Amino acid sequence: MWIVLENFFRQPYTIMYPYEKGPLSPRFRGEHALRRYPSGEERCIACKLCEAICPAQAITIESEARLDGSRRTTKYDIDMTKCIYCGFCQEACPVDAIVETQNQEFSTETREELLYNKEKLLANGDRAEAEIAANMHSDHVYR
Repeated sequence: MWIVLENFFRQPYTIMYPYEKGPLSPRFRGEHALRRYPSGEERCIACKLCEAICPAQAITIESEARLDGSRRTTKYDIDMTKCIYCGFCQEACPVDAIVETQNQEFSTETREELLYNKEKLLANGDRAEAEIAANMHSDHVYR
């Protein structure tokens, strides 16, 4: 009985989630994003390494050659219902085009909203670019 009374007057261990949030690691792997160069050009060079290394086969890329001989993506899709958030795509990318942001709150009402296309991924990258750059800079020793 003494233990019950002792614990009754302690502070709770839980946090009130929507209003309070716990700490996130700088290496937290959340929602995916495609990055751009400061000039506005997208970073992805269509090497398809992320598609090849994805263990869940959640990434689909189609590309075409440009007039200058380089390749760029025409279609970049990620099926977030298949993704296991392993981070292999981010590690495999030679130009740091695909990254996983710190966003952990991306619930949807339909499954179709979890099929990310190139435009949605680029918008995620534009929205979180400052945070992504800061996390990559703090993590550069380990890359």
